[in-house]
Amino acid sequence: MSVQQDTPSSAPARTLRVSDPRTGEVVGEYPYDGAAEVRAAVGRARGALRWWTTQGARGRKEWLLEFKRLIAGRAEDLAALISAETGKPHEDSILEVMLAVGHLEWAAKNAGKVLGRTRVPSGATMINQAAYLQYQPYGVVGVIGPWNYPLFTPMGSISYALAAGNTVVFKPSELTPGVGAWLAEAWCSLGPSGQIIEVVTGEGETGAALCDSGVDKIAFTGSAATGKKVMAACAKTLTPVVIEAGGKDAMVVAADADLDAAAEQAAFGAMGNAGQTCAGVERIYVAEEAFDAFVGKFTAIVRSLEPGNSEESSYGPMTMESQREIVSRHIADALDSGGRAVLGGRDSASGRVCAPVVLVDVPEESAAVREETFGPTVVINRVADLHEGVERANGTSYGLGGSIFTGDKTAGLEAAEMMNAGGVSVNSFLSFAAIPSLPFGGSGDSGFGRIHGADGLREFARPKAITSQRFAPPLALMTMNRKPRDVKAVKWLLANLQSRA
Repeated sequence: MSVQQDTPSSAPARTLRVSDPRTGEVVGEYPYDGAAEVRAAVGRARGALRWWTTQGARGRKEWLLEFKRLIAGRAEDLAALISAETGKPHEDSILEVMLAVGHLEWAAKNAGKVLGRTRVPSGATMINQAAYLQYQPYGVVGVIGPWNYPLFTPMGSISYALAAGNTVVFKPSELTPGVGAWLAEAWCSLGPSGQIIEVVTGEGETGAALCDSGVDKIAFTGSAATGKKVMAACAKTLTPVVIEAGGKDAMVVAADADLDAAAEQAAFGAMGNAGQTCAGVERIYVAEEAFDAFVGKFTAIVRSLEPGNSEESSYGPMTMESQREIVSRHIADALDSGGRAVLGGRDSASGRVCAPVVLVDVPEESAAVREETFGPTVVINRVADLHEGVERANGTSYGLGGSIFTGDKTAGLEAAEMMNAGGVSVNSFLSFAAIPSLPFGGSGDSGFGRIHGADGLREFARPKAITSQRFAPPLALMTMNRKPRDVKAVKWLLANLQSRA
């Protein structure tokens, strides 16, 4: 994929101009792909399926590991591009590359084992049959990615879809199209490997065209509202989807927790990437007896942060300007409904770089508690104990991630089981998303389906049941000419075995 160039002999083509949120400087210009271009990309990806299939699990593993090595070797260049398009500090971009590479490696090395044909029990009634389960790729998978983690998040779908034997058409966010273009060009640089990664760039209508393009599955990451539109579009053709649609994740801190560790992890979860993390910490529930001490420690850490536009900044500007309006509205609603700001306030989100805001004692009905904020703000409310904290954490329509801090690991694991979230970390933040063998995804307004891990591989493959008769059946039941003795035997089995087992 190349940058769009206008020529004097033709009308200027519609393009995407991408600006660095830190400076406003234009850092790239890319094609604006319409329905025709999207369908052409899907056609090329479908044409590459045969080649990709013939590589087999072992061949695909080697290709993907080579791709992994290429990305790792060019990590600095890719991280610089991520920083330029999102405004996040270079160190955060490097971390994103590292996490993406780890998942790519795991998917490549484990796809054959997870998806290969396996023997399963046949059961007493069908003992004459050998039963097998295997997984087959969907075909062409469309991936619609977000802007906040423009590499790590979509690669959670791309890596696992490719490893499962699919080809991919990737539509990156209109704010970060360069990352998608970089991936496609990097793959092509490996040699004559087929067009297994196609990239289309544009805004919402390009994503809508991808849903209507005849792909075999869509993997979407974005808001719940847009996720519902994607589902509606895909429903017309019964195209299956996996939706990762954000969260309102909570951290629960028990009275016996290591408050220093909890505060440190909470600050990273709430303020990292300017709070623009789907599974970031937006709510913290702290046991009453530890509340004041935790708030003091947490606020001290956050107060020391230095957000800004430099590479040394703690976090960068808001990538999408319109998001500042949501952040400001939530801050105002929290304060108007009786909450207090112990750091920052109403004007904290007035500039390109939002200052951190710490709100306490905010009513649970406030938008700051119930709606996704996606900014460097956090609500800290007091609860009686760990149990009440989990109940409050479960009080929204989201169910993506969460974290528990307690000195009692058994109690922590029990609380994690009770939390309504697709992933929970005990005494750390977001660890489950960084472990490639664990699935990632949510429920409710956080979506459904899973990426990462064995479940992520299976998400991009259809299960297929196969039987092979080993010998003639002892009871000939699958026939229009059943013998009375066989029917009598079935009745005996039901009365004497199945009814008592």
